[in-house]
Amino acid sequence: MSYLDTLFFGVYPYLAGAVFLFGSLVRFDRDQFTWKAHSSQILNKKDMRLASNLFHVGIILLFFGHFFGMLTPPEILHAIGVSASAKQVLAVVAGTIFGLMCFVGLTMLVKRRLTDPRVRATSTKMDIFILLLLYVQLILGLLTVPLSLMHMDGGNMLLLMQWARNVVTFDPAEAVAAITPIGFLFKLHMVLGMTVFLVFPFSRLVHIWSAPVTYPVRPYQVVRQR
Repeated sequence: MSYLDTLFFGVYPYLAGAVFLFGSLVRFDRDQFTWKAHSSQILNKKDMRLASNLFHVGIILLFFGHFFGMLTPPEILHAIGVSASAKQVLAVVAGTIFGLMCFVGLTMLVKRRLTDPRVRATSTKMDIFILLLLYVQLILGLLTVPLSLMHMDGGNMLLLMQWARNVVTFDPAEAVAAITPIGFLFKLHMVLGMTVFLVFPFSRLVHIWSAPVTYPVRPYQVVRQR
């Protein structure tokens, strides 16, 4: 158990989580005029719908896949007949499909953000930083797929699940012990993932909190002509 493992996997998750939650709350309370997606679609609509849909669908499915995959106790999986190796296969297949969807969409968005003069001129440093951070994080996730194929017994996956459960149950010592044997690439992927949560309140990602989940059931808007 090294000092860096303790720092990044025993302390950093709580730091990133605290900034994520309290930072979002403070920004909503003090700076609501910046609480928006800052869409640049009006500046250039070319391929925007395709890129945005691929990115958003891919990243949402990846998020929930990681969320439920990491936090579902193995006992529940075994009770419904899902072995560790079967879950590993499902994670690799689903992660590859959703990851490639997200990669195509995000590549188009990065190219648009960096090369379109009008979009670039209206972009802040944080806009570019968070986009590139997500891009690097996604690439690292895809690079872990070949490594996962070499360990289809699900052993590493169970260690990652144990780490996540120990973090949310506030047992950092056990969390660090679980993560220590994991390879460097997986650890780097996890650290960057936590960094996304760390910078979340300072970026346009805060619009996720205001996702229009009630849109399908909201009342009709009455529009009257003069």
